[in-house]
Amino acid sequence: MVGMNKLYTFLVVIFCSFLTSEDCDLVEPKVYFISPDDGYVSKSQNVKLVFGIDNFNILPAGINGCNSGHHHLIVDASLPILTRPIPSTENYIHFGKGQTEFEITLSPGKHTLQLLLGDYAHIPHENPIFSNKITIEILNSE
Repeated sequence: MVGMNKLYTFLVVIFCSFLTSEDCDLVEPKVYFISPDDGYVSKSQNVKLVFGIDNFNILPAGINGCNSGHHHLIVDASLPILTRPIPSTENYIHFGKGQTEFEITLSPGKHTLQLLLGDYAHIPHENPIFSNKITIEILNSE
């Protein structure tokens, strides 16, 4: 009996994850950096990033909800293929717990940063939601 309950629970979770959000009202979502600003220059290699979002909900990976997803940070790279899961590398950082802040350590030099929202399965939405790319510079502290 316990095995049947686990199977039933598993099937319900799988079914719910495939529900679509066709009935969701979508009002032009926007994702952006609250900080730092484009052109930011830092003497420290540690930079606090704060992500902003309008007209969309942040939910952890694995949870499918109406007008929802979670952040992915693209560092010194281009947008990935927007019909496939977002890679997980040092250039594509996932925030699958729904985080909206992060302290990143970068080497001296110029770096580009961009945000891309992914759905519950780390796949960009049908109409991809991404920020403008910003450039920041880390000064050599030697």
